[in-house]
Amino acid sequence: MLFLELAFIFFSRVIDVSMATMRMLLIVKGKRLQVALIGFFEVIIYIVALGRVVNSLDKPVNLLVYALGFAAGNYVGIYLEEKLALGYIAVQVIPSEHDFEIIEKLRANGYGVTVVEGMGKAGLKHILTVYAPRKELTKILNLVGELDVKAFTAIMDAKKTLGGYYRQRNKGK
Repeated sequence: MLFLELAFIFFSRVIDVSMATMRMLLIVKGKRLQVALIGFFEVIIYIVALGRVVNSLDKPVNLLVYALGFAAGNYVGIYLEEKLALGYIAVQVIPSEHDFEIIEKLRANGYGVTVVEGMGKAGLKHILTVYAPRKELTKILNLVGELDVKAFTAIMDAKKTLGGYYRQRNKGK
């Protein structure tokens, strides 16, 4: 019976903290309805698990398992978010070589590429910017890496995207 109680506390914390992690990430992305729904279930699970610990403070192992569930929940929440890869990213690439080949390869794979010139320490450079779903990051990095392993790449979250080549291309899908 003690094992079941400890497992309940641990997995309740893993679930509610994972939900909290996802909820915080969705808050940043402005997903109000999803945030409210997750928050509703998250707080119920949290209160039930906390109640089990507070009502048995004479059992320090419950508190230890509660804390371990919290730590594991953070890990699981981040893992899930990485796997879901929600939202969009802006990938900036400053090639060290093969600028035009990289541009053409990205465009041939359906990506809109905006090119601007920038002045760096080594002189004029092309700065390539690609907006895409986060799920496509690995593909973009591989396409660039096939031609220029030394390219400087910066990846930024894009809270929201409106219009543009990428959105028009996928409008009917």
